[in-house]
Amino acid sequence: MALSRARLSWPRGAAGGGETTRLLPQESRLVELPYPSSDDDDDDGSLAADMDFPTAKHDPGAQRPIPRKPGAFSQCVRYLAFLWNLLFLLLGLLALAVGVWGMLAKGLLRGERLAPLGSDPMLLFVLVGLGASAVSLAGCLGALRSSPCLLRFFVGAVLAFAGLEVLGGLLLLAAQRRLRDALRDALFLCLLRYQEEPDLRFLVDEVQRSLRCCGLGSYRDWETNPYFNCSAPGAQACSVPASCCLDPWQNGTVANAQCAFGVLHLGDVAAGAVVHLGGCVGQLSAWLRTQAGGIAAAAAGLVLVEAVGVVMALKVLRDVAPIGVQG
Repeated sequence: MALSRARLSWPRGAAGGGETTRLLPQESRLVELPYPSSDDDDDDGSLAADMDFPTAKHDPGAQRPIPRKPGAFSQCVRYLAFLWNLLFLLLGLLALAVGVWGMLAKGLLRGERLAPLGSDPMLLFVLVGLGASAVSLAGCLGALRSSPCLLRFFVGAVLAFAGLEVLGGLLLLAAQRRLRDALRDALFLCLLRYQEEPDLRFLVDEVQRSLRCCGLGSYRDWETNPYFNCSAPGAQACSVPASCCLDPWQNGTVANAQCAFGVLHLGDVAAGAVVHLGGCVGQLSAWLRTQAGGIAAAAAGLVLVEAVGVVMALKVLRDVAPIGVQG
């Protein structure tokens, strides 16, 4: 918008005569004044964009966690944790292989026998092998790949196992009488299934030879076995296992499997010259009491081994955890 200004000249002798008034155009000058327009709006926008105002800009690397830079000690702990878990992974796989081999050898998984899996000692090897292998594999991969998820799973699983072990030890101390009853029930099951389960037969024979005992409370407990009962057909009727014999070796070199045949027909005095008369429950309970210190030391060693693995896993987890975000 422009404004014009003009000078007006008026005649000086207005009283005299008939001079007329004239408007003389003078020199005009245009003055530009600022005013808002649509172009100015665009210019203002571009101007504001060019001005250095603080604006919130999204930086792709602002939210990215910064991994810790591991030192020499951290690298050493990391590889030591990997080797530690690798050792227990191999032990777990070995236990699993032994359990599966034992079950396959007896034909349980092929359906050739109808023995329940709950009474098979090989099932314990399978379960322990599976648990140890899974947890140790998580620890190996977590230490090798610096995976916080796997390391947390490993630490949680080991702590859970350690808690169960401590709880089991406390329950054993608090319920010793029930433990003896459970031991008697387990031995009675082994006595009934002596011929049917090779693993149970091996365990029973080792216990009777080592503790020099026979049966649960006495050697006559073997009458409850369907094969050793006096009414059973066969050569083993009225007999006990050869592991009950005072001298199970013939001529000191060859095992005599028939050393206890027909011993249940004899009286206690005559039978005492051939087999051990005392039962294994009392002997085994006494042996456990004498070995309580060794059992406690073994349990403490196992917990210490688990604690070392947890400490190394926590150290690796602390090294691989992010230290924050960079703004």
